[in-house]
Amino acid sequence: VQLQASGGGLVQPGGSLRLSCTASGLTYSIGWFRQAPGKERDWVSCVSIPDGTTYTDDSVKGRFTVSRDDAKNTVYLQMNSLNPEDTAVYYCATPVTVVGDKCRGPYPGLGSWGQGTQVTVSS
Repeated sequence: VQLQASGGGLVQPGGSLRLSCTASGLTYSIGWFRQAPGKERDWVSCVSIPDGTTYTDDSVKGRFTVSRDDAKNTVYLQMNSLNPEDTAVYYCATPVTVVGDKCRGPYPGLGSWGQGTQVTVSS
């Protein structure tokens, strides 16, 4: 399965963006991760495709919402009330596993990562 991420851009603090991740085929889970300059990649949110269960990191809970459109094989990440700390390259990946309510990306060679989309929050 190949993933195509899109929707990033430059936005002012307090603004919103919606990221999209479209899968080329059937997948059972998709997660969003982000990597800020000089930092490790962290998980943001993930969704189980069959039942729609979602998990969201506390740092963005209440501001970010993950959703899916099964007909389009697409998962979205709606990001509201953005602040400069949200600046990062955002990646989607499949499959993801959930451990202790935290999403983990695929092990090397056992899944797919999208190409990343840059989100910059700046005035």
